[in-house]
Amino acid sequence: MQIANPVYDVVFKYLMADNSIAKKIISLIIGEEIENLDFQPTEYSDDVDKGNRSLTVYRLDFAATVRLPDGSRKRIIIEIQKAKFATDIMRFRNYLGKQYSNKNNVYEEGNRSKACPILSIYFLGHRLDNVHVPVTRVERKYYDNATGEELPVREEFIESLTHDSFVIQISELRRKRRNLLEKVLAVFEQPASVKTPHFLDISESEYPAEYREVIRRLIQAAAEPQVRQTMDVEDEIIEELGSLERIIAVRDKTIDDQKRELDDKDRELSDKNKALDDQKKLIEELKRQLGEK
Repeated sequence: MQIANPVYDVVFKYLMADNSIAKKIISLIIGEEIENLDFQPTEYSDDVDKGNRSLTVYRLDFAATVRLPDGSRKRIIIEIQKAKFATDIMRFRNYLGKQYSNKNNVYEEGNRSKACPILSIYFLGHRLDNVHVPVTRVERKYYDNATGEELPVREEFIESLTHDSFVIQISELRRKRRNLLEKVLAVFEQPASVKTPHFLDISESEYPAEYREVIRRLIQAAAEPQVRQTMDVEDEIIEELGSLERIIAVRDKTIDDQKRELDDKDRELSDKNKALDDQKKLIEELKRQLGEK
């Protein structure tokens, strides 16, 4: 059975635009029950010009009401971003800054406005250097600095200014089925033989039954002409971005080589100047000695 490849931004957005599916996937990732999920898509036009076309990239923002184990509820902002290159780090930092400064990311409790905690979920198309697991959970913990004791509490001030995150490495998903989450994320697996095909083959019978609506949604995406056309544009732009990164890498190496050559010449010139200074001092010393005689 063929599905549209959710590694493409347009397919990923199509999948997560279904509120029921988004709620299920996000709940499974964060390990908490989401009661309500409000989708707040944010559009960005890519800077790479492709004639009269440009690629619209979506960062997916959700406002969620999470039910906690003790029966209480909390309101959080969930930000999902996808990265194809390691250089997307600065883009992520910029988005986070905008989330923290967004005056709409507040909720009312009693007579006061409170800042919604932020939770980030990153889908990475590149491989991390030191972490080699499909899903990494990054959690903050509080400690007494003097004793090292962990403090089993949460404080509004700290929660409003720091955040947890989940990092999903698509390249690490292959052949790993250790828990339900990794089984559900199998739709993101990329074949080793083809870098980014538009369509993936998947066996629905091997997919968790309670999440098969994900498969059906991706089958629908594969049949959408607009989705297929946008995938073509993404291919072109990603190739251009890749070429640009390679050009930048060559340029940076050339600059580094030139800098090393200049540093070597500076050291050589410095050594020659020092030798001349030593010769001048020797000559002055000989003149002084001859004068004394």
